[in-house]
Amino acid sequence: MTRQPQFPNEQTEAGEFTRQEDAFRQWVTEDGRSGYPAAAGRYHLYVSLACPWAHRTIIVRSLKRLESVVGMTVVDPIRDEQGWAFRNGQGHSTDPINGFHFLSEAYRLTDPEYRNRVTVPVLWDTVTKRIVTNSDDDLMRMLNGAFNRFTASALDLYPAALRAEIDKMNTFLYERVNNGVYRAGFATSQRGYEQAARSVFEALDQLESRLSRRRYLFGPQFVESDWRLFVTLIRFDAVYHGHFKCNVRRIIDYPHLWGYLRDLYQVAGIAETVNFDHIKRHYYVTHDDINPTRIVPIGPQLDLDSPHGRDALS
Repeated sequence: MTRQPQFPNEQTEAGEFTRQEDAFRQWVTEDGRSGYPAAAGRYHLYVSLACPWAHRTIIVRSLKRLESVVGMTVVDPIRDEQGWAFRNGQGHSTDPINGFHFLSEAYRLTDPEYRNRVTVPVLWDTVTKRIVTNSDDDLMRMLNGAFNRFTASALDLYPAALRAEIDKMNTFLYERVNNGVYRAGFATSQRGYEQAARSVFEALDQLESRLSRRRYLFGPQFVESDWRLFVTLIRFDAVYHGHFKCNVRRIIDYPHLWGYLRDLYQVAGIAETVNFDHIKRHYYVTHDDINPTRIVPIGPQLDLDSPHGRDALS
């Protein structure tokens, strides 16, 4: 017997979850040749604090000190049959930029024929009144480089000398970890689940070994890949371990991954991007096919501010 999939259009006959492609992939560029020139105050991010894909872009926006350059609105963590909604705790509200009640309105304004799943993050252009991109991959790169003249931050998360290695690592992380936990959690067959879950822990074992020798994935300075891994690690023990049945080990059981997670969490500005209330309510309430009672667990207790001891690694 198999259960009903979370997203029927993204499920194979073998019970495996296959994520849909991003629908909008235009670019904001520094010189404006793309038709979307970088400008302060022109673009607006729609994000969820619960979603790891959106969380990546929130982190880059923070690290690059772009809070006053690119605006941001957070959707409610509970995604119902109408999708991501804007709520104020008292019921439905409107977003401050367009007066949307639901993020799907941005998708329909951009493409009236759009019928696929509405996802976050979304970068909205307030001039053309349309979505520029809903690709977190592209957004991380745009926020890293396109707005440099509007920020005092010289941080480069995608240095030229490491780009080939970063791209290779990103592919590994996406297939085996970031999307791997979803392939386990959204599987509707025992075989599909076991294959995905085993692959996740094989990957975590490899990363544990790698991080035993260096502070971050590529040495003494974090890059884009570290934050791609961080957003999955920070959700792992609270959500993926139990809710997605990735329960062979917890991140706290990996000495080096656990220290690495705390190291990244303690970077200035990062703790403020982590909201466990949104994270847990989104997964445990929204995925009622996996958790039909919608009971949200009260744990785990994680001391993310404890000393990480990784300063001596290079």
